[in-house]
Formats: sequence, structure tokens, C-alpha cells
Amino acid sequence: MTATLTLAQARRIALAAQGLHRPRPTGPATARSVGRTLARIQLAQIDSVNVLVRSHYLPFFSRLGPYDQAIVDRLASRNPRRMMEYWAHEASFIRPEHFHALRAWQKRAWVGAAGLDPAVRERLEALILEALAHGRPLTAAQLTRRLEHDSPRGEAWGWNWNPVKRVLEGLFEAGTVSSAARTPQFERRYALTSAVLPPGIPDGDAADPDEAILTLTEAAAQAHGIGTVRCFADYFRLPLRATAAAVSRLVAEGSLEEAGVDGWPDRLYLHAAAALPRTATGRALLSPFDSLVFERRRLERLFGFRYRIEIYTPAPRREYGYYVLPFLLRDRMAARVDLKADRLSGTLLVQAAHAEPGAPGDTAAELAAELQLLAGWLGLDGVRVADRGGLAPAVARAVGNRNLSAASYVSPVD
Repeated sequence: MTATLTLAQARRIALAAQGLHRPRPTGPATARSVGRTLARIQLAQIDSVNVLVRSHYLPFFSRLGPYDQAIVDRLASRNPRRMMEYWAHEASFIRPEHFHALRAWQKRAWVGAAGLDPAVRERLEALILEALAHGRPLTAAQLTRRLEHDSPRGEAWGWNWNPVKRVLEGLFEAGTVSSAARTPQFERRYALTSAVLPPGIPDGDAADPDEAILTLTEAAAQAHGIGTVRCFADYFRLPLRATAAAVSRLVAEGSLEEAGVDGWPDRLYLHAAAALPRTATGRALLSPFDSLVFERRRLERLFGFRYRIEIYTPAPRREYGYYVLPFLLRDRMAARVDLKADRLSGTLLVQAAHAEPGAPGDTAAELAAELQLLAGWLGLDGVRVADRGGLAPAVARAVGNRNLSAASYVSPVD
């Protein structure tokens, strides 16, 4: 049987699957609610850019409102862990129960030491594993210093930061070592994976590949609510053909059913547990790396919103700005804003604000309220709006601040 849906219904299913279809909870966010949010979205992508706030903190703010960022740090660093780092969509916080399944399919040799001389790599691996087995978690820099110090006098030390870091990344990709925590400078503190996995998830070999991809494909389908095989494969960066085979199995088992959506010609699949709310009433600024916007073609089909990250685009060629967040208002992407946290002045800088075609009439007011909420969460004293983008004047009026002149526009450092 094939479910037949309108595009508006498909949007609401997608938003509900991601926990973005209704206003945020009114009470303070707790470790339990942060953990539940991760269980819903399955992963939170990590990115080191800190022009606003590190990206993995934003999905929880988008869904829960102001919360203590230390909760995420604790859930990822204290046993029993509710999240751990591994390769998924990209480097991500994942649910620990998916670790062995992901190991079965992650093949990112480029992140490690595949190009090193095998003898150097093997010796470094042995030294690193020995150091981590008999000590506390260490950063790559700390391990480098320790290995230099422990080398016998007179032995040539031909290694530097890059080989040690590359070998560590290779061991991380293989699942032999993991991140026990991050330093304030965002460096990983490496530990043996056996010391990081929570009780009940034994250290050992990767899962059976066929069962692993079935687990991950269903998790991706739950997080989407509705999507294509390509959407589900992209979520954990799984091979397309193997994902298609897993989708066929899930259809046969009744976990997925085929669906048709007006205006979306691709072959679609609806998860059996997907909710279809009558309305979507949420509001959120979304990280450029939010799981709702991972798959750009799906985003454009569902919301008519063409989105590209312009961080690596030369400044003169940027269309919207350096760190641009989509603004979700109810069931549409209503605007996009280029944001920067100016921590020296204690100000959230809105460096550009652009309304989308057909944006609701209350977009500026709702965006202003969201910006003020974000500024408060980041510990900033206020919001300043630069006169860039057609929505900027209305947003500036709504936040009650004078527009910054073009001359005083503050560009992020490239």
C-alpha cells in the first residue's frame, strides 16, 4: 500500500520527526531532555567553527531553548555516557548503541595514517596504545610530548605532531580509541574505546554489516519521518546500494511503507512510527549543520529553500554571509541570518537578514524574539542588526536597536 500525502503534510511529518513541529518546552532543559533529543535526531554533527557557538550545541537549543551547554559535555564525557564521538554524517556525537553498527560501514582511511611508512605507523600505534592503556586520557599534543620524552636517549625522534595525530585518527576511525572528553580548546582527549563505551555495550568487533545497515537505515528513517533512499543513506553516510537493500527489507517487515507526495516526484518512504501533526507551530534558528538541513535536495523539495554553506566561499562571492542560519517559522523556512557572537562587546551581531519569498508577515518580530533568546543563552547583553538584507530594517526595529551603518559592519575573520 502506498500512502498519499500533500507537500504540507510531508513537511509536518519531517518537522515532527526532528522535534521541531511545536513550541519548545516551558521548563528548564535537563540531562534527560537533552538525551531524549539526541535519541530523536540520532546524532549531532560536530564542527570546530566558533563564530557563534560550536555547532553541536545548537540543535539542542533549537529544540529545547536555553539550556546549560555543560549538559552536553557531561553526557559525552561521564559514564555511563549518553553520547560519544564517532564518524557518522561527519564527525558527530552519536548514540553509543550505534557505535558498532557505524564501525561496520565507516571507511575513511584519508583521516588516518594510511600514507605513513607501515613500520612507523605500527610502532606509533603500539606506543600510543601502551600509553593510553596505563594512564589518563591524553590529547594528541600530550601524547606527542610523552612519546618524545619516553624515547631512549640517542634514538632519533623522526615524528612530530602530524604523524602522531594521523595515527590517532586512524585508531579513532578503526574504533580502537575514542574521545573521552574535549579540552576547553576543543582538543580531543583520547582514551581506549573500552574505557569510553558505557556498561552494556561491550568492546569488540564491528557489527554484522547486513544487520548494522538495517539498524542505521531504520534510525535514519525515524529521524526523517519521510524521505528517499538517498536521504536515509546520507544521514550516516552509508553506501547507497546497501541502503536501498536495507529499505527493501524494512518495507517487507512493515517498518517503512512507500509514499507519494504531490510535487515531490522521487520514490519516498514513510516510517511506520512517523507522526503527522495537524499544524506546525514551532520556531527555531537552525545550525548550518543541523540534521534537518543535512540533505540539501530534500530541504529544497520540502521547503523550497535552497541552502549552501558559504564559510569556504571567498568573502566577495558570498551571497548571504559567512555563518548563515536558516530561520524556521511554523512550517516554512522564513528567513536566513548571518550571525556572529561578538564576545568582547557582549553583543550578538546580525550581519545580514534576508526574508524568503512568501515569508509570513510576523517573520521580523518572531525572528527578533528568537535572536534575543539566543543572545541570552549565549550570555550576550544585546542584539545589533547591520543594514544588510531586505529583512534587516524590520528586524532592527523589532529588537529596538539602531541599525549599524555599512561602515560599522563587522566581517568575520576568514
